[in-house]
Amino acid sequence: MDKALAELVKISRAVGRDKTLVLGEFGNTSVKTEDGRYMYIKASGTALKDMSVKKGWRRLKLDSVRAILTDKKFAKIDTDKKQDRLAKLLLSACEDNVGGGVRPSVESGFHSILDKYVIHLHPAAALAYLCAENGRAELEKLFRRGKIKAVWVPCASPGCELVEKIKESISRYDRLPQVLFLQNHGLVVTADNMNTALKLVRKTISICKAGLKQLRTVKIEKADRRRIAEAVSGIRDVLSEITGRDAAVRFFIDETIAGFMAEKETAKIYSQRAITLDELVYAGGPAVWLDRWDRQALVSKLKRRVKMPSGFLIKPLGLFVAGDKEKASFIKDVICAHLFIRRQAAGFGGIHFLNKQQREFIYRIEGQKQ
Repeated sequence: MDKALAELVKISRAVGRDKTLVLGEFGNTSVKTEDGRYMYIKASGTALKDMSVKKGWRRLKLDSVRAILTDKKFAKIDTDKKQDRLAKLLLSACEDNVGGGVRPSVESGFHSILDKYVIHLHPAAALAYLCAENGRAELEKLFRRGKIKAVWVPCASPGCELVEKIKESISRYDRLPQVLFLQNHGLVVTADNMNTALKLVRKTISICKAGLKQLRTVKIEKADRRRIAEAVSGIRDVLSEITGRDAAVRFFIDETIAGFMAEKETAKIYSQRAITLDELVYAGGPAVWLDRWDRQALVSKLKRRVKMPSGFLIKPLGLFVAGDKEKASFIKDVICAHLFIRRQAAGFGGIHFLNKQQREFIYRIEGQKQ
């Protein structure tokens, strides 16, 4: 077995099993071979924690990947068609025995121009800054005196646009930065040593956490079972009417949810605009917010949504999620992570949302998968 593949599996499992670092399938890792000819990278649609020597990765010819980035003909392709073309070019750059049309990560482009080991994650502690209006200034203060060289990369759609933003951001430095903060997206760590890369991830997250405020916790009130049952039934009926499909609806309440609902300016820091890719893909965007259970208000809000949400926050009851037991539990984790991110970002000058172009990009990609 190739040493680079063994190392890719090791770092992927190490970070993928930590829920403070990743949610679902987002995030990717790569390791380049000693001879510099190939790059092993996480396959698209695979969770980091599930990678093994038999599945969850592709091996790419590095020269072929880098050639895509400098191809003038590719650069002139229409934006709407470029992403699909990129996926096909990356697939053709694979050289391994993996079958079934398994695609390498769409982020292979920026992995190819960074150091030997690359770890790209979506940790809530970093996103608290990355989704804040003054997040860049706050991060610069935190990392100014340390030995870690960190670079801010402006918000960009995954794939082609993000590669260009990263190339532009790192071109200003004589030495390759170790840490890249991708606005409204995630964290990238790169190093020439596997253990150094893993330590950098932990150290970076530790520094980020040190700058966050201690959120107020509140006592969870005794559940009003009648009102909860009424809301569950009502949400289920509304979703059935709009989508034509029956859905199970589950109720959740914990300190994160209760603390968020107790905020004085909840309505101000919550909106129907998404802040990350994870929120859009896994939860259909932000959970619908209602000051109380109101069927008519719910129908009105759902009609304004481009994508049907899976979560519903109803004050003072808690969070309601549409989905089977396992799916609902995961969506609950995604929503709670974003409640935390929103509360923290609100304290850093306000929340920075994905713009319309970036949201529509995700809608197109998701539509192509269906």
